Amino acid sequence: MSTDIAKKAADNIRMLSAAMVEKAKSGHPGGAMGGADFMHILFSEYLEFDPTDRSWALRDRFFLDPGHMSPMLYAQLALTGAFTMEELANFRQWGSPTPGHPEVDLARGIENTSGPLGQGHTMAVGAAIAERFLAQKFGEWSAHTIYTFISDGGIQEEISQGAGRLAGHLGLGNLVMFYDSNDIQLSTETKLVSTEDTAKKYESWGWAVKTIDGHDHAQIREALEEAKHTTDKPFLIIGKTIMGKGAVTEEGASYERQVSTHGQPLSAAGASFRKTIENLGGDPEQPFTIFPEVAAYYKEAMSEKASRAQVKKAEQKKWEEANPQLAQKFHKFFNNEVPDINYAAIEQKANAASRASSGTVLAHFAEHVENMLVMSADLSNSDKTDGFLKKTHPVTKDDFSGQFVHTGVSELTMGALANGMALHGGVIPVCGTFFVFSDYMKPAVRMAALMQLPVKYVWTHDAFRVGEDGPTHQPVEQEAQIRLLEKLKNHTGENSMLVLRPADANETTVAWQMAMENTKTPTALILSRQNIPDLPGSTYQNALRAKKGAYIVQKDEGNIDLVMVGNGSEVSTLIEGAEMLRKEKGLKIQVVSAISEGLFRNQPNDYQEEVLPKDTPRFGLTAGLPVTIEGLTGPNGIAIGLDHFGYSAPYKVLDEKFGFTGKAVFDAVCKFMKR
Repeated sequence: MSTDIAKKAADNIRMLSAAMVEKAKSGHPGGAMGGADFMHILFSEYLEFDPTDRSWALRDRFFLDPGHMSPMLYAQLALTGAFTMEELANFRQWGSPTPGHPEVDLARGIENTSGPLGQGHTMAVGAAIAERFLAQKFGEWSAHTIYTFISDGGIQEEISQGAGRLAGHLGLGNLVMFYDSNDIQLSTETKLVSTEDTAKKYESWGWAVKTIDGHDHAQIREALEEAKHTTDKPFLIIGKTIMGKGAVTEEGASYERQVSTHGQPLSAAGASFRKTIENLGGDPEQPFTIFPEVAAYYKEAMSEKASRAQVKKAEQKKWEEANPQLAQKFHKFFNNEVPDINYAAIEQKANAASRASSGTVLAHFAEHVENMLVMSADLSNSDKTDGFLKKTHPVTKDDFSGQFVHTGVSELTMGALANGMALHGGVIPVCGTFFVFSDYMKPAVRMAALMQLPVKYVWTHDAFRVGEDGPTHQPVEQEAQIRLLEKLKNHTGENSMLVLRPADANETTVAWQMAMENTKTPTALILSRQNIPDLPGSTYQNALRAKKGAYIVQKDEGNIDLVMVGNGSEVSTLIEGAEMLRKEKGLKIQVVSAISEGLFRNQPNDYQEEVLPKDTPRFGLTAGLPVTIEGLTGPNGIAIGLDHFGYSAPYKVLDEKFGFTGKAVFDAVCKFMKR
């Protein structure tokens, strides 16, 4: 490729990026203009994908971290044929496929939703782990490379520590990261907030690092070639670039390296949009243009990529003919098919903590789900994901055949890794930690909900019954926060998350079944530390009724005086209180286990009316904030919960002190019904 065409293509990306932001009167042109050279070289010469089949399973992946640099990505993808000029001109407008921050769209070549800095490149680390795991299972013929692009903001975000540490520790030689180092961020120059040696930091984590002029195409190619041949460690290319590359004033003077161009249109930042477009070789009257020579070059480049993809697909076809059983697994994994599990065969111990019951299910999965990758934030023996670990082995730098990833104490990193694994495809990601630490994970959980990724969260130690560990480890408001995602709709109009808090061992089995069958959204399992008495008549078959979100556990004959509703360990407390109310007050009671209000509210009205009769008083009990259960008790009912932080003491003492006993329920109901 001639130097002239390469420069013309990069300038084309710069011109389109500036034009998108200018027309929208909103956006970030400066960084996009600086990163254009690397993007052009990567996408035209190195990134392997099929322009006619962009969701091809064995394509290289490109994960963008700084979502504000979306104009750069859209412009680059437009050169490959994924976007029209009209779509670019509608940047940031209603109904446009070019939103302000990119949203996952495989048909157009967008691998991840990006925006919250740091998460995009951490997703890439997760995808790289998934790629290595699958390549070890199916063979190196299936290998491909994960590329990612990060900016100063992503480097500064704390999550970069977890991503960098783990990628280096695992020796992810299939991961290449370009750091667009332009020394400018949104409100300052980077020297005002950081003096660290980024290269040495990543080298200390076990990365190979090369610093280059990010506008010198020969240096970019040299770095990418070196990265391609570095197979034992991740590769960081630090590209020193110029913010607002090519921007000029009305007088034609350079307006590069200006903080103002980071987050506003060129004209608002002090540059001249017209003169800048002219400087880049374009027509200010028609800036939404692909230069003819660039279009011709990309047409040929895309044809070559499609041909190479066909060669690899033919290679895969031969492999499939020679390995029919493995081929069947390959397609099952990448089609996101639900594993065939005999849940009825899982034997649960009676009256167990739901975290332990979850561990029993996970132990079964370890023997029957070959593409599950389980992670834990240094808590596997407490969150009981070790039920899975005991029947497999950890992923290590030299062995990716295991199905367990020790992430260390880094919950947010773990959550973003799971998202990257799910985005890559072919694996089922599971991650575990204490429920109170869902606070650390929330940014990644929200992204999973937005991207509609079937990640499974194992959140244990679900209430103040953590006991002696005290209020720092006792979740109170966390369930209310997470259940909001059941009320929040995703872009396809579904509940953005499935949140399950099972009431006993058999409900826990069914909760896992529901999680595995949910391939459209993330699922949270909220599990107890302490043992829970089994519900009356508890069996796997009876617990299957939880699939409707709520069901009747006990119902007295005749007209019901009171409906008692809860989830998790509170259901057994309601059962205990109900028994006292029947004996001493003669009340006829219906006890309901509501594992998921969001799922329950999706049921037909007549079923909802059967479970929660409209004109019958309702009493709700929750170990979290009362608002957690108020949607089920309704305006005429009462919701009892915890409206304060916990204290350090044995959990049975806390049950007494906080009013979570059968006797306390009895007293509260008597007061409520004035009997």
